Amino acid sequence: MEIPFSKISERLNNRRFAVANNSHGVSGAGTVFHYHIEGESISSTYQGGRISIGHQVGRVTGPDTIELLFHCLTTEGKILAGWSRGTIGADHEGRTTLTFVWGWLSGATGGGESSYIELAA
Repeated sequence: MEIPFSKISERLNNRRFAVANNSHGVSGAGTVFHYHIEGESISSTYQGGRISIGHQVGRVTGPDTIELLFHCLTTEGKILAGWSRGTIGADHEGRTTLTFVWGWLSGATGGGESSYIELAA
């Protein structure tokens, strides 16, 4: 019997992702996200580009869905925090993809949609 959410762990645990599209966000070219999964718990760190350091914490919500809270310190010295809901998929080459709907909770207003692609090992 397959353990619930094990596919998400296989697709995310100890993997790195780059921004594919995030026109309304702060992360962009040069920002790398590094995910860790333990059971249904998710954590990650991210940095690069306009991000000095950032963290995410969240949980698995379905067979291919997650929700996260995030915060970061930008290279301009701003502290930002927000929420996101994401879907995990795969591209035609088999690399893991992440797509999110997100919004700011502190430090900025608005939100948007973003997508990310797994970096080669």
